[in-house]
Order: sequence, then C-alpha cells, then structure tokens
Amino acid sequence: MRETTSDLAWLQQVLDDSYARAGEHLRRIITEERRLDAVRLADRLSGVQVLHLATVTAKGEPRVGPVDGLFFRGRFWFGSAPDSVRFRHLRARPQVSATVTRGEEFQVTVHGRAVEVDMAAADIGPFRDLLIETYGETWESWAGDAPYARIDPGAMYTYGSEGRSGE
Repeated sequence: MRETTSDLAWLQQVLDDSYARAGEHLRRIITEERRLDAVRLADRLSGVQVLHLATVTAKGEPRVGPVDGLFFRGRFWFGSAPDSVRFRHLRARPQVSATVTRGEEFQVTVHGRAVEVDMAAADIGPFRDLLIETYGETWESWAGDAPYARIDPGAMYTYGSEGRSGE
C-alpha cells in the first residue's frame, strides 16, 4: 500500500460522498456492510490490476478495454502506447469510467477524469519507482515513451463480500 494517511482520508471522503449520492438500486446491492473502506480497498489493490477502462469516441460511443491499472496514492494510474486510440480519445474527451472485478467477491468502479501525467516531471518520481518495481529495471527500455494518466475520481464505489467487518 502506497497511500499516506492524508491520501486515505481523502479517499474515504470520496467513497463516502459517492455512496451518499448513489441510487437506490446500487445501495440495495452494495449495502453499507458490503462496502470496503479506504484502507481495505488500498490493501486489495496492490500490484497490477486488470482495469477495464471506458473512453468515449468523437461520436459519443463508449469504448471499453483492459489496461494495466496501478492503484497509487488513492487513484488508478494506467499507460498505453503513444499512438493508441485510447489516449487519442481521452486527450479529446477525458471523461472515463473504469472497474476492477474479481468474480462476485470484489468490485471497485470509478467515474472521473483522466489526467495525463508528465513522466519527466520531478514530482512523478515515486510513481516511476513503482513502475520499475512492478515491471523491472528494463521498464524504461520497452515502455519509457508510453504516456500515462491517472483517474481523478468524481465517484468511486466498492464492494467486498467480506464487507467492512472482515467476516
């Protein structure tokens, strides 16, 4: 887990605010007892996640596909090829939705805005370190020019069959 105390407090507020705005149908499925808090969510999202990311075409048509998702500092981060359609979509229309599921036992969904990050910026060092730790020392040789983005959430919903109590 790479989240600071302030990251976790911010993430918990996002989760709580999202749940408070959720519709009745969602709240019947994701009951209070089945929600994961920020700490449990961050614990469950260590390592590479298959993040199903939806972008929007110029015609307003949704496109969803899997990406390597890394949960870092309370947000999902992902990369792609410099010439990918995915990044062309999000550069023009940054609104995205994404989800990670594991059977019927675990789910997290985020709706928000993809923000492309400058991988050469000094403050991106901790994320670059995570990429090297995750993919190995050769990461830069095969993916060093890849664009990366993070999702700044407007809403995030969690579900865990073990719920908040761990039972």
